[in-house]
Amino acid sequence: MIITGVDRSARSRAAADWAAREALLRGLPLHVVHVSAPDDPAADERPYRPETVADRVLAELGRRHPELTGRADTLSGTAAPVLRGLAEDAELLVLGLRGEGGRAGVAVGSTAAALAVACPGPLVLVPGALAGAEPPGRADGVTLGIDARDPVAAVVDLAFEAARLRGERLHAVHAWTFPPQATCSPFPVLEEDRATWEDQEVQMLSDALRPWRGKYPHVDVLEDVVLFTPAEALAHTARNSGLVVTGRRSGGTALALLEHARCPVAVVPSCAVPVGPRPWALRPL
Repeated sequence: MIITGVDRSARSRAAADWAAREALLRGLPLHVVHVSAPDDPAADERPYRPETVADRVLAELGRRHPELTGRADTLSGTAAPVLRGLAEDAELLVLGLRGEGGRAGVAVGSTAAALAVACPGPLVLVPGALAGAEPPGRADGVTLGIDARDPVAAVVDLAFEAARLRGERLHAVHAWTFPPQATCSPFPVLEEDRATWEDQEVQMLSDALRPWRGKYPHVDVLEDVVLFTPAEALAHTARNSGLVVTGRRSGGTALALLEHARCPVAVVPSCAVPVGPRPWALRPL
């Protein structure tokens, strides 16, 4: 099941639409959830009551996507911990980057930021501007941020599976830096040394991806080694992508990337179980 957390904002409804399309793509039901703070004093001042939010969003999605199946629920509590608990049993949790309470000028809302560093399963955060449509002129269906030295199976699996379902290219990006002896040296790095180190990184990325190339033989993969920090590398390469997939160890890279996100970003914890191809995912595209 895919879960989407919603509120009254247009950004939230756009993220829910992305979740609905993803549910249809994966052959899964959609669970629409609105978390309402108990005894909210402003509830009567808003366009409609909290208990109707999830039902209204699901009804809108049903009209837009007649084949969608799912249910709607209203839960009481604080959004981040409630959604974190639900995410333990979900295929994906999908949210907007900001909700109805977001302040102007803040790119990532408090609920999104809290879940980006603590969600127990894959989390997709959708920027409102591009939630309901693919970015114009994109070249890559899915961009994967991968640490070739220590690839996380769940992260790579999700990216390859997403590319397979979409029938689009996977852009695998490995960020690297000069070795410590070069960064500490007072002399400029020699071009031949840089070329040697870069060749080593290219080989490392190729070796890291080899098992998944065998597992997903029909996925077209572009391997890319870039001399940036991981967040900078993904922010740069994801400009032409429909979905970015990145792992989460400390959460720092994910949060830095989300500040500049222009497409949906999937954040996968390093402890997540690899999804792999599901029986429902093996149907012809």
